[in-house]
Amino acid sequence: MERVRELAPFVKEALQKTAGVAKAFCFLHVTNTYLCSVVTLWGPSMLPTFNHLNVALAERISTRLGKIGSGDVVIIRSPEDPTKVVTKRIKAVEGDVVSFVMDPNNSDQLNTVVVPKGHVWVEGDNMQDSRDSRQFGAVPYAHVQSRVFFVVWPPKDLKLIGNKVL
Repeated sequence: MERVRELAPFVKEALQKTAGVAKAFCFLHVTNTYLCSVVTLWGPSMLPTFNHLNVALAERISTRLGKIGSGDVVIIRSPEDPTKVVTKRIKAVEGDVVSFVMDPNNSDQLNTVVVPKGHVWVEGDNMQDSRDSRQFGAVPYAHVQSRVFFVVWPPKDLKLIGNKVL
């Protein structure tokens, strides 16, 4: 019994520290899921806006409130491969008319579509090397996960990402 009394302060401290770590992980989970997350941007589709392996902050509040629009850079669940997420710029929202060229090398073939209700039209800034709505069509709004607002790495690329309509 004496041994149990000797260990009680250590057990109590261990439980308190464990609870503190659990609270920290809960805070990180809630922040990442509902507020803001750190994302790595890679691939050629958003050049020159983003360079390969930029690290950025993406907020989730605007998408949940339906406050994103043309010009916003967003992280979306890929319509072609749901296990992947991609970074694109919103070009049009529901009801907008979009005219686009399927093949940038053949600008004679102009297509026009109306973005359906509950969808957005997304394109990469690098039109020559991007798979986007020109190939897979409008994306359901539910696939939009977050809006990129700030590049944090590398330091030479540090910048705010605004609502730039291209």
